[in-house]
Amino acid sequence: MTAPLLTGRALVTGGTSGIGLAFARALAARGCDLVLVARDEDRLKSTADELRRRYDVDVEVLPADLADRAQVDAVVARLTDAGAPVEVFVNNAGKGVHAKLATDDTREHEHAIDLMITAVVVLGAAAARTMRDRGHGVIVNVSSVAGFNPQGGYAAIKSFVRIYSESLSLELAGTGVQVTALLPGWVRTEFHDRAGIRTGSIPSSLWLDADRVVADCLADVEKRRVRSVPSARFKVLALLAEHAPRAAVRKVTARLLSGRR
Repeated sequence: MTAPLLTGRALVTGGTSGIGLAFARALAARGCDLVLVARDEDRLKSTADELRRRYDVDVEVLPADLADRAQVDAVVARLTDAGAPVEVFVNNAGKGVHAKLATDDTREHEHAIDLMITAVVVLGAAAARTMRDRGHGVIVNVSSVAGFNPQGGYAAIKSFVRIYSESLSLELAGTGVQVTALLPGWVRTEFHDRAGIRTGSIPSSLWLDADRVVADCLADVEKRRVRSVPSARFKVLALLAEHAPRAAVRKVTARLLSGRR
């Protein structure tokens, strides 16, 4: 019988809200001890208290801003600590990007790249080499179906995360380390409000629940799938966005964007 993948200690970045919190709850419900990483120390502590009470698991907190390389290195140290190994790593921390590409101030894009590309690569490398040397482990990188569409800086970043994850999976083939890229669609969290993204024009049928997204992803991890696209509707939309003629994808995306301006 194949050993279960989702056991031991799980480290979740962005673990106090949205998809990250849903991962923390789902993994704690499976008996995993947790290490939660986020910027807000007070929120980390209150979330940890809630998870300890509800699931009777050990929860560590590690305050860190993952757009800051020195603070990323502190998370690297935790991921590579052989005395308290991390068996499951969820690379989830992120933010919306609402800035134009043609701008004289690219700081929002640079910050997003630091948070959602540089940190993903640095932390993914630390988890991957440590798990490879142990011969087992799970890495989940949160991408997005937006990464199939030309929707600006955020989509470009999430496209990178998807390709990076698939590349890392190939590199780690045969080592016992499972890498899965999660590609959610629209998920009801505080993410969009924080980014200042108007969502009123999005049909209610396209919204997903964070707990459902995470449940589907963890089921795909257990099936050793490299890509997880929760819900049938987004599987179809992702398939069309990835394989339709690019001119058609750009045209449809332009119409969608014009409706949100």
